Amino acid sequence: MADTYDLVIIGGGPGGYNCAIRAGQLGLRVACVEKGATLGGTCLNVGCIPSKALLHASEAYENINTSYAALGIKTNGVSLDLAQMMASKSETVDGLTKGISFLFKKNKVEHITGTGRIAGPGAVEITDAKGKTISLVTKNIVIATGSEVTPLPGTKIDEKRIVSSTGALALPRVPKTMVVIGAGVIGLELGSVWRRLGAKVSVVEYLPRILPGADGEIAKQAQRAFKRQGMGFHLGMKVTGIETLKTKLKLSMEPAKGGDVQILEADVVLVCIGRRPFTQGLGLKTAGVKTDPRGFIETKNWQTGVPGIWAIGDCTIGPMLAHKAEEEGTACAEAIVGKAAHVNYAVIPGVVYTAPEIAWVGRTEEELIEAGIAFKKGAFPFTANARARANHETQGFVKVLADATTDEVLGVHMMGTNVSEMIGEAALAMEFRAASEDIARTCHAHPTLSEALRQAAMGVEGWTMQM
Repeated sequence: MADTYDLVIIGGGPGGYNCAIRAGQLGLRVACVEKGATLGGTCLNVGCIPSKALLHASEAYENINTSYAALGIKTNGVSLDLAQMMASKSETVDGLTKGISFLFKKNKVEHITGTGRIAGPGAVEITDAKGKTISLVTKNIVIATGSEVTPLPGTKIDEKRIVSSTGALALPRVPKTMVVIGAGVIGLELGSVWRRLGAKVSVVEYLPRILPGADGEIAKQAQRAFKRQGMGFHLGMKVTGIETLKTKLKLSMEPAKGGDVQILEADVVLVCIGRRPFTQGLGLKTAGVKTDPRGFIETKNWQTGVPGIWAIGDCTIGPMLAHKAEEEGTACAEAIVGKAAHVNYAVIPGVVYTAPEIAWVGRTEEELIEAGIAFKKGAFPFTANARARANHETQGFVKVLADATTDEVLGVHMMGTNVSEMIGEAALAMEFRAASEDIARTCHAHPTLSEALRQAAMGVEGWTMQM
C-alpha cells in the first residue's frame, strides 16, 4: 500500500509554497506539486517580482536622464542596455526560486514537478512532461493553482507583437509605440516600464476611469500624473479588433456607449484586461468540488464542500494578490492541524508600483458612501512634507478615512514615493482597530515621508501642523 501524505498541495505559487512551508513547520508530511520548471508560480516567475525588477531599473534610468540635474548631478553618455536589464531581472527571479527550494528542504516538503489533478477522495494524480503518471494518497488536498491571463475575444496573443504580461516582461527591444488594453494595476505598471525606456504608450480602458476599485480621488490624481509623464489615455473605449500588418498593428476601438470607430497604430499591443482562475483540468467536477459561473472555487474558511479538500489564492473568490494568497496558505495549513486560523479580508493592502506609487487599505470614500457609513476625512499633501521636499519627490498625498462616531480608521489611501512601504503602518493600525487619533498621537521620526500619514490622521480632527 502506498505511503500516505498528510497534505498534497497542487500549485507552487505564493499560496501553495507558503502553505507547504507552514504545514512542514507544523510537522505534517507534505508534497507540493508544481507544473512549472521552478517554484514561485506566476508571481515570482512572470509577475510580481520580474515586473518590480524592471520597474526599479527603468525608474532609475529615467531619473538619471530627467531628475538628477536638479540635484546637482550631471550625467553624460547614459545609455540603455536592455539585455543586461533583462539579465538582472532573471538573476533576481532565479535567486528567489532557489530560496523557496531551500525552504522546502529545510522544512521537509517534497517538491514534485508535474501537473496535478484530483483523481478521487484522498488521491492526486501527477503527470510529468514526458506523460508519465504517478498517484499520491493523502489525507488533505489544497488547491492553489492560481490564475491565468484573461484573453481578449477574437485576439491571438503571440507573446511577440500582441503580448500578455508574460511577453511584456521579455521584449527583446523597446517598441516605438505600445498600446496597453486595460488601465488596471498590471497595465499601468508595465506601460510605465516601456514608456520610461522610450516607447510612446497609449492606454485603452473600457471603463470611464483608471484603476477600478481604487479610491476615485486617488485615481484622478494618478491619471493626471501619468499624463504629465507622457502616457496617453482613451477611456470609455471598447476594443473591437486588432489587425496584424507586416510592420505594425492596427487596433480598432469605439466608445463603450456607442459611436464611431477609431484606429490606433502600434508596434506592440499589451493585453491586460484581467486574470481568471485556473481551475480547468483539475478533476473538480469528479471530486464534487463546486465552482461559481466564473470558475472560482467556492470555499468557507478555505474548505470546499468536500471533506479534506481545501482551496486558496487566486482560484478562490477575492482579490488576486500574492499577499492575500500567502495569508490564506498559512492560515489553511494551521486550520488543517486544528489551530485557530484567521485572515482579516478587510485589511489587505493594494499597491500599484508606478511612479508615483499608489497604495491603499480598507474602504474607499465611494464604498463608505454607498454603505451609508458616516465618516470623517483627513488629507495631507507631500508638497508640505519636509522629506519629500528635500528629495524633490512631492507628487501625491495621503488620505485617512475614519468613522464619524468612533474614530476607527476605515480606510487609508496614498499616492507618492515609497507609499508601498508606508501602507503597512496603516494596515497594522487597522488590524488593531486603531482610531485616527492613535496614529495622530504616535511620534514619527522627522523628517520622514511617513509623517504625511500622521498629518493626514491629524487632519481628521483638523489639527495638521506641518507645512
